Amino acid sequence: MPRQQIDQRFFDTPYYVAPHEPVAQEAFAVIREAMRHQTMVALGRLVLTKRERVIALEPYGKGLLGTTLRYPYEVRDAKDYFAELPELTLAPDMLSLATQILESKIADFDPKTFRDRYEEALLAHLKAKQAGTVQERNPTFPTPRRVISLMEALRRSIAQDQTSAGKGGSATPTTRKRA
Repeated sequence: MPRQQIDQRFFDTPYYVAPHEPVAQEAFAVIREAMRHQTMVALGRLVLTKRERVIALEPYGKGLLGTTLRYPYEVRDAKDYFAELPELTLAPDMLSLATQILESKIADFDPKTFRDRYEEALLAHLKAKQAGTVQERNPTFPTPRRVISLMEALRRSIAQDQTSAGKGGSATPTTRKRA
């Protein structure tokens, strides 16, 4: 089936798929390249941890990427969550400020910057416990400021970015990375 027909909400866990024996490499490559040429994915079934799963196979580099799919009963309908949200008319100046903030934050996707802060804190706690020291609790996030209006919050954010840019804290528009 065409890859675009699978709603992203159904994708679950990715796995790399490669031929196990040299005798299968040519057949594997032919199927992979035919799928790549047609922008198609193959659906199949497999058993993982005592449960049958549907898997989507698609070309990925020299191998295939097999991604398990969720069953329909595992994917909630967005209408259940968004039905009561009203249709709003947004003020152009508010939208302009929000756009300016977004443009100042644009960067390339780099998963190496992701940190599992929970695991880091847990390991630090366990090491401190092993050493026999009691560790102080540090707040993870700063205390939120009370904001009266969204427009005021957007203006404060722009002002804060301009202040940090003046101190050399953020990249200039010509040197920043694009998303």
